Amino acid sequence: MEKRKIYAFDFDGTLTTKDSFIEFIRFTRGTATLLWTLLLHSPLLAMMKLGLYSNGRAKERIFSHCFKGVFLDEMGVFCTSFASERRRILRAGSVKMLQEKLDEGATVVVVTASIDQWVSPFFPPHPCLHVIGTRAEVIDNRLTGRFSTPNCYGAEKVQRLQEHFPDREEYYLVAYGDSRGDRELLEYADEGYLLKDGTA
Repeated sequence: MEKRKIYAFDFDGTLTTKDSFIEFIRFTRGTATLLWTLLLHSPLLAMMKLGLYSNGRAKERIFSHCFKGVFLDEMGVFCTSFASERRRILRAGSVKMLQEKLDEGATVVVVTASIDQWVSPFFPPHPCLHVIGTRAEVIDNRLTGRFSTPNCYGAEKVQRLQEHFPDREEYYLVAYGDSRGDRELLEYADEGYLLKDGTA
């Protein structure tokens, strides 16, 4: 019997032309705030580049600076508006390939280090489409500025995929990524493709 097929796509750089984390801050807070935030956190970002500070912790600090205390409903409006008004950041070819896999009846998973709340609205609801991303912590209906899951990057992408689809021997996995953060996912897959500008 042929195995079930699962196609896993990274989001930023694979399905998009820009980093959605940066673009989301620009969209919701404005370019001036984005630039000030990056300048304020530049020592952390430099340490991250040198491997002296974790990617996830740096990202959480920036996220907290911009969104700590925001009501969950307000964040929801930000996310749906962002997906609606910034659809141009999607790569047409990659998204077409994703849709073709869904049309074939395959399971498609978008596995991303970005916050799942703003990634999900980019895709129409579909029973075979799943978005797995970093989750923002919410307490008393407000964002705390912290993440409730580890940053979904590197080995964490494999961990989160295993949580959703634990019976690895029962499916054939094809994965697409574009960066260092996708390496473990591509190695875990039966077929792993490192894309450049949306193409293999």
